[in-house]
Amino acid sequence: MANKNVIWCDQKTLEKDLKGKIYIVTGANSGVGFETTQQLIKQGAHVVMACRRVGAGKEVAKGFNELEGSFEVIQCDLADLKSVRGFVAKFLSKHGKLDGLACNAGMVNMDNEPKYSKDGFELTMAASFYGHFLMTELLLEVLKKTEASRMLILSSVVHAGSPKNRHHLHFDDLDWKKRKYNNLDAYSEAKVASVLYAKELNDRLKDTGVTTYSVHPGWARSNFGGGGNAIMKAMMSITKPIFSLLNFSDSSWESAQTSLHCLLSDEAIQYSGKYFSQHSVLYRDKECRKGGWPMQTPNPHADDMNNAKKLVEVSRNLVGLN
Repeated sequence: MANKNVIWCDQKTLEKDLKGKIYIVTGANSGVGFETTQQLIKQGAHVVMACRRVGAGKEVAKGFNELEGSFEVIQCDLADLKSVRGFVAKFLSKHGKLDGLACNAGMVNMDNEPKYSKDGFELTMAASFYGHFLMTELLLEVLKKTEASRMLILSSVVHAGSPKNRHHLHFDDLDWKKRKYNNLDAYSEAKVASVLYAKELNDRLKDTGVTTYSVHPGWARSNFGGGGNAIMKAMMSITKPIFSLLNFSDSSWESAQTSLHCLLSDEAIQYSGKYFSQHSVLYRDKECRKGGWPMQTPNPHADDMNNAKKLVEVSRNLVGLN
């Protein structure tokens, strides 16, 4: 049974004819990414599924064969900048337009000690932000030349922190090489970066027709949060069923509603650069728990344009764009 607080995409939006439109969805083989992909294909779109595990992507895609639209699977490991560049090169060699980019994939290092990507970045930040940042920057020209294109990036309720502890980016130590590592704080900071990036992109791309969004999809009942040590696995195995039983979490379909709204609705284009949130009991600020399309982030560090511009400048250097 659906949670009574779920914010639903309107039926008119979910019945739009998307024939001729092309979308990229990262992490398209499971969870929110799968549901987003399936709905876009149902409506006639062509979806490029950016998947770290190509076999898993092709397996789930078998169920799309009878749908109105089409799809293809291209390998992309967001924690590997070389892989991201390879994905973009393959996409651009086949397609001359991009109607929507859904930066959906993400991960959290479930071990409470830092792990690093091939490029030397803290793994959660690498997979949840830097990979999407590089992909988006490399696709900006094709987004700009596609009429009314859109880009969204998944954030999370955790970016908000609490009134006593608002997460912020430590620009002097983004990769946790000086600080005592905390995996959940690392994840929260990556999600602050996502909100800031959508905000900065909107400002940079105004008058181009490209709209941008950061999204909290809700607590989806997916395989997110798997892995880690035995203690973390045990905690996740206990808490997921409890949250489902108490109806605190949402199905992946319910959680995909916010992404689909941002990608497709006529209303969303009025709120480019904004933060869109599904309901969540996990907000420490009670007034935020009902969510909002859009919703004002309670975290001032995620709403600071100076932080947003600094993040982009620093990130461009780190991923080799300058």
